Amino acid sequence: MPPGIPLVVFEDEHLLVVNKPPGINTHAPSPHAGEGIYDWLRNREPRWTNLAIIHRLDKETSGVMVFGKTSLANRSLTEQFTSRTVRKKYVLFTDRPVPKAELTVKTSLVRTGEKYIARPASTGGNLAETRFRLLPATAARIHEEEKLTRPLHVIEAEPLTGRTHQIRVHAAHQGFPILGDTLYGGTAARRVYLHAESITLNHPVSDQELSFAVEAQFEGDRSLMLREAVIEPGLTNAYRLIHGERDGWPGWYVDRLGDFLLSQGERTPDAAQSRKLADLLKHFSGRGVYHKTLTRRASATSRPEASPRHCFGETAPERFRIRENGLQFELSFAEGYSVGLFLDQRDNRRRLLNGYVSTGFSLPNVAAGNPKPELSVLNTFAYTCGFSVCAAKAGARTTSLDLSKKYLEWGKRNFELNEIDAAGHEFIFGDVFDWLRRLDKKGRRFEIILLDPPTFSQSKEYGVFRVQKNYGELVKAALRLLKPGGVLFASSNAADWAPEKFMATVEGAIHTAKKTVIQSHYVSQPLDFPSSRFEPAYLKTVWLRIDSKGSSKL
Repeated sequence: MPPGIPLVVFEDEHLLVVNKPPGINTHAPSPHAGEGIYDWLRNREPRWTNLAIIHRLDKETSGVMVFGKTSLANRSLTEQFTSRTVRKKYVLFTDRPVPKAELTVKTSLVRTGEKYIARPASTGGNLAETRFRLLPATAARIHEEEKLTRPLHVIEAEPLTGRTHQIRVHAAHQGFPILGDTLYGGTAARRVYLHAESITLNHPVSDQELSFAVEAQFEGDRSLMLREAVIEPGLTNAYRLIHGERDGWPGWYVDRLGDFLLSQGERTPDAAQSRKLADLLKHFSGRGVYHKTLTRRASATSRPEASPRHCFGETAPERFRIRENGLQFELSFAEGYSVGLFLDQRDNRRRLLNGYVSTGFSLPNVAAGNPKPELSVLNTFAYTCGFSVCAAKAGARTTSLDLSKKYLEWGKRNFELNEIDAAGHEFIFGDVFDWLRRLDKKGRRFEIILLDPPTFSQSKEYGVFRVQKNYGELVKAALRLLKPGGVLFASSNAADWAPEKFMATVEGAIHTAKKTVIQSHYVSQPLDFPSSRFEPAYLKTVWLRIDSKGSSKL
């Protein structure tokens, strides 16, 4: 297994064991929501294509999870869970009095809205049984920023059944709701203090008893734990650390960019935010911190005014490098509103690099490991050519199209950073719509076409482009250049454009062009850009394999 994926605890031919961080669902709650840990794993590596969910952890519960990788493992694990031979132990914190040092709770569970309530076992329904045991309070280590007024108690919980919310309901039913579990009456806290500490089962082939245990890290930063579980430190040092409301900081965003931190918000960081930035800088042994003021009129702001400003620590050189998926990219804090790479497209760039989009969906030629010379990729609105670098590194011949000569030159430097000869690739300066027509007249065709336009742009040739108004026209223009069986990548970061309407626009354009979708994969923003009810996912992306007119699979 790749040593760089920190959350992987164990893997062999039949089993995958992970340490799920808090803040991730077991699986995506809806088609257009962010990926759960199951979806993220399954769509990340071809060898995880057949992963099966055997048991679940709640979104805010951390700890050990087991997935089956083969049919044999799935049957064996399902039988073990059904017969209750699998032993699981959790640890939880509560700030309420615990009635006994040891107790067993057996009730039925009944769902009411988004929560469950305990009813006497005699009433029937789904029976649930949990053993609780009070542990020494010296083990109670919590995040230093928690403000509690009551003493903490540490409890070991052993669920003898596997009902949804079982431990949470039973703890609340006995008068000691879990710290942070406000749904069941717990005191508000930075996270739900519940951790799946260990699981013991028999291997599906050898029948050997296996135990997997991961100690709870309740004192750690919940947001940081999420990132450090899913980001490979040896390959990537640029990602989002704080994403607004979901990470407890509404309206504030922080990115790690190699040795530097970039804060983003409508105002300069206040005292609490500055302390947080200092803590993060120390944690990463970073060099300096910058801040970018977010504005709705970024295009009307001059480059010096729009550029991030130095806050504290060392100043960054005019150009510096970061790592992403094992590649290098040049960034700059001196070039205006954007620093050179959009971090929310990291997973999609990896898909181009590895040739693996999702389960059963591989990119043409790239996935074989020996791409054919004729594989061609058209990257529209290329910016600094991040997608192109990944495709070229995978062996494709790329054409990067952008309205800015400066950014295309920046893109060429990114090629050179990764030891790719830019002379073997095309860099075209001009309006995308104009050049799509020109390339069509020349008979140019591509296996992969990438569409990731800005929400607003303006050119002499086309005029004003507004993503919600003109995206369908862009898709139709691109489809004329796509080879039969080719892949169209369509993406937008327009926050006020609902995923359903985005998909309807893409689907309508494909239908109008008399094309059909024979394969599709929708994906939202990566796990370090978590969404919430109050701050839904803004990034919408769909990978589509397109052919001539027929029955669509969209």
